[in-house]
Amino acid sequence: MKLAVIEGDGIGREVIPAAVEVLDAFGLELEKVPLELGYARWERTGSAISKEDIEIIKGCDAVLFGAVTTVPDPSYKSVLLTIRKELDLYANVRPVKPLPGIMGVTGRNDFDFIIVRENTEGLYSGIEEIGPEISWTKRVVTRKGSERIAEYACKLSSQRKNKLTIVHKSNVLKSDKLFLDVCRRVASSHGVEYGDMLVDSMAYSLMMRPDKYDVVVATNLFGDILSDMCAALVGSLGLAPSANIGEKYAFFEPVHGSAPDIAGKGIANPLAAILCVKMLLEWNDRRKEAALIDRAISNVLENKFITPDLGGTSTTAEVGREVAKYIVQNL
Repeated sequence: MKLAVIEGDGIGREVIPAAVEVLDAFGLELEKVPLELGYARWERTGSAISKEDIEIIKGCDAVLFGAVTTVPDPSYKSVLLTIRKELDLYANVRPVKPLPGIMGVTGRNDFDFIIVRENTEGLYSGIEEIGPEISWTKRVVTRKGSERIAEYACKLSSQRKNKLTIVHKSNVLKSDKLFLDVCRRVASSHGVEYGDMLVDSMAYSLMMRPDKYDVVVATNLFGDILSDMCAALVGSLGLAPSANIGEKYAFFEPVHGSAPDIAGKGIANPLAAILCVKMLLEWNDRRKEAALIDRAISNVLENKFITPDLGGTSTTAEVGREVAKYIVQNL
């Protein structure tokens, strides 16, 4: 496997080295291709990402990505949106599962669900006009986009509890009717049990009864908001991994962003980035190694190797080192 490694900005430069140390602990045959992308590069060169970078990434099988700082400057090209569109990474996948001994805002740990978000269209279409009196963004929902995200969600559902919840706002946004109808039809054709929820009701329900859900599928913006909100269920954005999946490529990134306020202090939680390595291994059909990461994380939590966001005193590097050490000892 050929893996592009992009630390990015802020705490990405701290959590990705910790995650790579964990990946290296397995001694797998893979080629790592380091790339510098993001705001720091844009400040220095005027380019956050180039066509040449995209070609290098397309020469790899997958990407392990840290975080980037995005600024409201018309000349700043979004690194994430560019990569997602160029690699056609249509499915954003965010598991929401508590870690041992860590409680979120609800104090519950009886849930295990996945939010699957359409990743290439919706309100992130990039079709916009900005003016002094009126600004607008075109929301794009296509049959093709809806079908393939529904197919992916149903595939996941069939591997789990065969249960799907479709999130929409078709009572107000009529374009959501296409998304809803397509998801219902695809779920029915696969024999997946399905229901649907309006997005505002779903936000409330996820906080109150997260145990009710298994696989949730949503359009781009709704899935983005709901999945970030659900980090509160597991206790920290520093515990939330994600994957962006396409037909050919996959891209793995922690949800937390570049967090410039704590960058350089060595206190960022690397567990989300390490869980991204777990998702990478699962995508690469290395289930045994992925399961070992789960056990290694449980071990470091049990032994209180935790960063300040979880009430501990360990550094980013120390947590990564302890996870890697457990893996080496238990291979």
